[in-house]
Amino acid sequence: MKRKVSLLLIIVLLLEVLAGCSSSNTGQEQKKDVQVSDTSSEATKELSEEELWKQEPMYGKTIKVGYNGGLCEGSSGIAKALGFFEKEGLDVEIVNVQQFIDAVGTNQIQVASSHIAQLLVPAVNGINMVFTTGIQSGCKSLYVLNNGEINSTSDLIGKTVAIPAGIGSSDHNIALRFFNHDNINPNEINFKQVESSACILAMQNGEVQGVILSDQFAEQFVIDGTLKIIRSLTYDEDFKVEPCCVYALNRDFVNENPITAKKLTKALQEARFWISENLEEATKILFENNWASGDFDRAVRMISSYDWTISDENTEKALRNIIDDYKTFGLIDSSLDTQEVLDHIWKPLMKK
Repeated sequence: MKRKVSLLLIIVLLLEVLAGCSSSNTGQEQKKDVQVSDTSSEATKELSEEELWKQEPMYGKTIKVGYNGGLCEGSSGIAKALGFFEKEGLDVEIVNVQQFIDAVGTNQIQVASSHIAQLLVPAVNGINMVFTTGIQSGCKSLYVLNNGEINSTSDLIGKTVAIPAGIGSSDHNIALRFFNHDNINPNEINFKQVESSACILAMQNGEVQGVILSDQFAEQFVIDGTLKIIRSLTYDEDFKVEPCCVYALNRDFVNENPITAKKLTKALQEARFWISENLEEATKILFENNWASGDFDRAVRMISSYDWTISDENTEKALRNIIDDYKTFGLIDSSLDTQEVLDHIWKPLMKK
């Protein structure tokens, strides 16, 4: 009888020991599984920028940059010619587009460059684009006859200024700011569209008394004593610290491809800084690719007169000032908040 009880107790004890071992092993296996799961989660939590870039819709695809030539927007061509886009891993095609504002807005091209005076109002009023960096200062001035009676903007009150590109154009908007900065109501000035080639004769005939011209076009007439500058984006202290032109990128392209857009902006910035240190060589590249024309030496002088190192901080400041000016002129709704407008159009990607 005692032997049966002892045997039964031994069996019970063995079962408890086995059960305990099984429970312990299961716990260890569960703990091990959790640790593996945690490691896997940690591995996918942070991806490198390169890995994130590969997930963007435009990764490995051709980016179209609109550029129709010209010195003041030459960094697009320089970035392509010198491989700055390629250096960032980008495949870029330079395309000639005349209606570039609509082309950027509809993402037919992803990038374009032009005067703030041309781009700002469309960007505020609904064209689907943002500005990511400035390009350069200067390039246009207010000219009058050198031997005439006009010596300042105040002398043009009640008189007529020729606007080659027409009322509402970048030329017109630039002129409005010249007068506004001199505390002259632009409504006291008459404006008339006159072709650049006809402006000097129009002044000599008394049809107009001033004209907005590109410095490259007007330089020969300054040298021969026909014209003089009375206000300038290029040379005046209050304007030469501002970018004349900016790069505009399609908003959806930037939002969906932030790393691609940043790389693109970086390449364009590198190109303009390179231009600032290689002015004659940059001009030569532009001429060789038919991105600039005319007298080579004059082109070198003009490209040297621009500040290609305009900072994003100065670009932001300029945009804020221009928004305020345009609200005064009625070009932008005066009820809009300046900071909200700025936040809508200005995306300085190189800050990130």
